Amino acid sequence: MSAEKLEKKKTLELRKKHIGPSCKIFFSHDPIKIVRAKGQYMYDEKGQRYLDCINNVAHVGHCHPDVVRAGAEQMEQLNTNSRFLHDNLVLYAQRLQATLPDKLSVCYFVNSGSEANDLALRLAWQYTGHKDIITLDNAYHGHVSSLIDISPYKFHQLSDAEKNQSVHVAPSPDVYRGKYRADHPDPAKAYADDVKDMIEKVQEKGGKIAAFIAESLQSCGGQVIPPVGYFQKVAEHVRKAGGVFIADEVQVGFGRVGTHFWAFQLQGEDFVPDIVTMGKPIGNGHPMSCVVTTKEVAEAFMQTGMEYFNTFGGNPVSCAIGLAVLDVIVKEDLQGNALRVGRYLTDLLEKQKEKHPLVGDIRGRGLFVGVELVKDRLKLTPATAEAQEVIYKLKEQRILLSADGPHRNVLKFKPPMCFTTEDADLAVEQIDRILTELEKALGMKLHNVLNVENGGSKRKLTPDENGHQHHSGLAHNKGSSQGASQQTKQTKRLRT
Repeated sequence: MSAEKLEKKKTLELRKKHIGPSCKIFFSHDPIKIVRAKGQYMYDEKGQRYLDCINNVAHVGHCHPDVVRAGAEQMEQLNTNSRFLHDNLVLYAQRLQATLPDKLSVCYFVNSGSEANDLALRLAWQYTGHKDIITLDNAYHGHVSSLIDISPYKFHQLSDAEKNQSVHVAPSPDVYRGKYRADHPDPAKAYADDVKDMIEKVQEKGGKIAAFIAESLQSCGGQVIPPVGYFQKVAEHVRKAGGVFIADEVQVGFGRVGTHFWAFQLQGEDFVPDIVTMGKPIGNGHPMSCVVTTKEVAEAFMQTGMEYFNTFGGNPVSCAIGLAVLDVIVKEDLQGNALRVGRYLTDLLEKQKEKHPLVGDIRGRGLFVGVELVKDRLKLTPATAEAQEVIYKLKEQRILLSADGPHRNVLKFKPPMCFTTEDADLAVEQIDRILTELEKALGMKLHNVLNVENGGSKRKLTPDENGHQHHSGLAHNKGSSQGASQQTKQTKRLRT
């Protein structure tokens, strides 16, 4: 039975009339109207089913009955603010804290990832008495003004005069395309040394570091997996300068990485941030989020003399939903599923890299996986138009995937955690078919697999992010001018 209230044409007409034009829509030339969803599937007004490979908000599956029931039952009893005592608030805080290192023991409940990161900055500024923030290139931390300032993914088009002068951008720790790559003897130290140098330059100009903030795994930046040891070394430099380390888990927390509940834990047990922010998956689609920090930071925040009150943060309905999400993750072993299915998906994609010259790199952890498309594996020329073509062709097969990264050439897998091996088979089978057609049009062939990179240095195989050996598949390829011309025509229309 359709849940459609208006014809699609009328819905689109009203959206254009009443919704801000900067609020973009997927597949703008032919948008999808979704009327219901369940598990890892979404359904349009005609009842057609789409496989959702991108929705890391519906963490335990769209409209999970346990989560829906928990919210509805609590809504029937009470919903109010946190100035009244209520068991849901403290029980949820206790359960959430149990997933974290002991040091991280104080919770502030808010309503979105942006609110959480904005509050994290306030905590850092108050605790340290400093102002300067270090962020990573291509980072995205939210849509409010304070976060646009620290999100190069958003502000890169601004002039220097328009940028916040107390925000400093360190290189993204990308070992595939970045400054220090997988053949570097110690990329973690090299990238961390860049942060150290940046701190020294800030201090020379009279600045003081309040915080270093990073997504535990960069999402909008192109599924970047920091080398192990990087966060520890950065934290050492930042804390020595009197700053704190903020780990943004808004995109990747709650078991998505498979081996751990939080992505920052991938760095090792010896790394504990000073502040952790969480959002998106925390409420399975219900608007809620959280900042967790140490007692020391929380007490410093209280010394402002200003009460922190959030009208909806930590309300009984949100906490009931949050508890239900944690229950489902355990009951259905979704963290284990992320590990198993993520490894299976990565194995399938690695086979595609062996077959397709367009596939430059496969990287990820659990059900957070990126496929970087390149036109040339030596030059790493981004295959941006080709990535958009893959997205549109998959949509025609009713598979929803997105492309991101600074060059918009990284296919992003971050599906609901109930994603199955059958779903992985279906998605990769279609990607294989589409890449085959694209490469034929471009005249590309995988004819020379090399174990050298950029001039002949031997590559050292490193453990892949899902526990397997991998390398960057550095094979040379070329495309005919005729094929390239045909592809340009084919992809002119492509914009997501």
